Amino acid sequence: MKCLFLAFSLISSALALADETLQPALETTYSAWRESMIRHDASVWQRVTAEHRRVEVRNRIVSEKLPFPSSIFELPTVPPTVRGLKLLEAKENGPTAKASYFGKIDFGVGGTPSDNLLVLSFVKGNGGWLYDRADFVNLEALPSVRKELAVGNLKYLKETPETQPTGKIPTIPVAVQPAKHVAKVYVFCPGREVEVEVNKVSRHHFANAKEAEVIIGGALDGANEVKYTIKKLPGSTGKEAMTVRVYLMSEIPNAKPLKVFEYQITEGQKPKSASGSFVVDAATLAKLAGS
Repeated sequence: MKCLFLAFSLISSALALADETLQPALETTYSAWRESMIRHDASVWQRVTAEHRRVEVRNRIVSEKLPFPSSIFELPTVPPTVRGLKLLEAKENGPTAKASYFGKIDFGVGGTPSDNLLVLSFVKGNGGWLYDRADFVNLEALPSVRKELAVGNLKYLKETPETQPTGKIPTIPVAVQPAKHVAKVYVFCPGREVEVEVNKVSRHHFANAKEAEVIIGGALDGANEVKYTIKKLPGSTGKEAMTVRVYLMSEIPNAKPLKVFEYQITEGQKPKSASGSFVVDAATLAKLAGS
């Protein structure tokens, strides 16, 4: 019994030490990433950002024909500091980790910040922890969760998969060439989950959404493939109208985007997962230019 107790004590001590070392390691990485964004320091950003995230960011920028790496730093808000916030949990799972903070998260846009949740994600690289992403959870519509977190009740974190490290590093995407034709996929899908894939490279996920995303790699000269799958979300009627569209974006100021693909159903129609295509040819480009 004494041996078992000693073993348990050693394990508990090791876990406590791991918790104590994890928080400062993650915060050091995040602080370096945040400073790189504020100072527009591409070399530091490259060093402290996870590889899959670096490639994803670059792909998105060059797919909009924007300059890289300078466009990395064109953010609408300042990345918030974690100083003054309450650390709720710092958790490691293999090569991944997450740190969750509660408090007045300030994005530097004015006004008085309220108490909300910030979840930082990291992956392990050769030199230690690398920054992956930050997720802001506005608790305005979750007053009971806000009260729980304020007193240190972590039930919400335990029950929310997105706040827990997965143990798996995301796959590094293929680096694409700068887009020749900037394109976006638009989806309107109340009550449904829609996955869209364009040219086997650009993958998009929409759930109960009305939004557009840039197509990674842009539209290609000639034929372009569009695949989409549709699933009903819990609580929906299954009769909602929905739309999937692809637009080519004009480089002429104030010119409207050109719709080159559409799948649309009206209310009551049954959706079908399928594939289609659109063509970018001389006639298409002439329309895009307003000719």
